[in-house]
Amino acid sequence: MLTTFDLDEYVYEALRAGASGFLLKDASADELAEAVRVVARGDALLAPDLTKRLTAEFSRLSVPPRSPQKDRVGALTERETEVLALVAQGLSNAEMATRLVVAEQTVKTHVSRILVELGVRDRTQAAVFAFDTGLVRPAGH
Repeated sequence: MLTTFDLDEYVYEALRAGASGFLLKDASADELAEAVRVVARGDALLAPDLTKRLTAEFSRLSVPPRSPQKDRVGALTERETEVLALVAQGLSNAEMATRLVVAEQTVKTHVSRILVELGVRDRTQAAVFAFDTGLVRPAGH
């Protein structure tokens, strides 16, 4: 999604509706082209300043997890739950592989399984899911 509106509610609704990227109109042509490539690869991208605000908003919300979503978390293995938490923290596959002391391909396999198990399209939706269910909380909260 490319928009002139830098309003949090637009970001949240776009992500909930399935957007894989969200940039503001002032993004450079290079940033826009890279965002299209990132989303075409199946990854997700948010404007950097939006990521901070998104994390802060999820930490502010104290909505209890909805039980159907909580059940979906329970369907994940312990390792997949750990990987999901790292995805929500914004770590790359390489960073997760280093932290978990596994091959990067192993992380990619876990991420793919998580997306299928949760019924989400990409890492951004998985991260939103992790925050919505209370699996992770931003640092300091």
